[in-house]
Amino acid sequence: MAAPQPITGVLPAKAWSGVAVDRVLLDYDGRHRRRIVLTGESGAQYLLDLPEATHLKGGDGLTLAGGGILLVVAEPEPLLEVRAASPEALTRLAWHIGNRHLAAAIRADRILIRRDHVIAHMLEHQGAEVREVEEPFDPEGGAYHDHGPADHHHDH
Repeated sequence: MAAPQPITGVLPAKAWSGVAVDRVLLDYDGRHRRRIVLTGESGAQYLLDLPEATHLKGGDGLTLAGGGILLVVAEPEPLLEVRAASPEALTRLAWHIGNRHLAAAIRADRILIRRDHVIAHMLEHQGAEVREVEEPFDPEGGAYHDHGPADHHHDH
């Protein structure tokens, strides 16, 4: 088997154009990496070896040492979609989610979080409409920078 093709850099989704030579499908946790061998949809392997862990987003391009771009595709995963009767109510729900330090993708009309039946129950008791969805998950980064899904660095 051939050695994995080295990845030389990351291009944000809107910073590149053209056709990718291959695609790699990754969930949210899989898109926060420093060093890993990735397998493209073609079966080819690619070595991601960055100086520090980076959060890749759907649409990002990974530049290949041999030329070309490997497209990062955000894999749909099981989530909860949280909606409310008004923008003010959705803001209050966002506060409850943030107060529990949950990763959340916040939109104008909804919030996406990872599935958790206890949190779903709590949000419903706060007046939320909660339903299960399967979508790519790309939550907000931290206030200072995005450490990724598991990091949490402040005193309570």
